[in-house]
Amino acid sequence: MSTVRYTKDHEYIRVDGDVAIVGITDYAQAQLGDVVFVELPAMGKSFKKGEQAAVVESVKAASEVYAPVSGEVVEVNSELEGAPALVNEDSAGKGWFVKLRVADQSELGALMDEAAYADYLKTLD
Repeated sequence: MSTVRYTKDHEYIRVDGDVAIVGITDYAQAQLGDVVFVELPAMGKSFKKGEQAAVVESVKAASEVYAPVSGEVVEVNSELEGAPALVNEDSAGKGWFVKLRVADQSELGALMDEAAYADYLKTLD
């Protein structure tokens, strides 16, 4: 069973075992508007929690995507190179960015669960 956690920078991480899917939340893609380009990291690259892992560009702005936890890239969503709009269409599904092999499961404890993230979003309006 997978566990989903969120950051205050609007990344989500869906953990299944020691591999996690990372992307941006529906809120983030809505704020960005139409996504026109996604820059993904190289396979095998390692990140520390909070480091820039990817870049997403929209008609409005460019934004960094940060690693919610430390880990190594084991897969990138190469579909985004030809179809960056997948981020807008299905941010929590087909619009994911990278899969990370989680280096330290304890880092997940600092992230918000779905209820806490929903409460956090209420403070932004």
